[in-house]
Amino acid sequence: MPSGADAWQGTMRPPPPRRADARRNRERLLATARELFEERGAGVPLDEIARRAGVGNATMYRHFPTRRDMIIAVYADEVERLCAKGRDLLAAPSPWDALFGWLRDFIEHVAGKRELIMAIPDDHDGERSELFERWHSAMNATAAALLARTGAPCDVRDLLAAAHGIALAATDPEQAHRLLEYYRRGLIATAAPSAS
Repeated sequence: MPSGADAWQGTMRPPPPRRADARRNRERLLATARELFEERGAGVPLDEIARRAGVGNATMYRHFPTRRDMIIAVYADEVERLCAKGRDLLAAPSPWDALFGWLRDFIEHVAGKRELIMAIPDDHDGERSELFERWHSAMNATAAALLARTGAPCDVRDLLAAAHGIALAATDPEQAHRLLEYYRRGLIATAAPSAS
């Protein structure tokens, strides 16, 4: 039987490996779901996600009890990746390159994730609206920080509305890049003469 000191030491041990395994399983499920959603749409069977991720169905349902939970987690992860890239770009030497580099990614996000976000079922308790508002606010804040560095006289809502319009109107990525470049030139022309 352990002494009092040994018993106390036992309570201070690191968490069991299961917690790290659980975290890895969740990350693997998210990565696999992202791949399959891109390949085949948000209707892919959840069992197939578990199978490809190499985890049991029980493990998957512990992390994501419903398809809605899985879709929300994947989309939230995509928004966080986009915002993290924006935070990294705040250190880029050219404010204009940083802003429009991020807007390219934003346009790809809107164009590529539209089906995913539309697949999140509506609810009656307002959770869907709260999620959308949170995601919208995070992307707005990221764009506003990047825009502020340029000194351009543009409202961030107008900036994102234009980028959103490009994402929905462009017939292919090349056209989207051309349209974004036209927008960039116009915005720079309205900014300080020294902008480039």
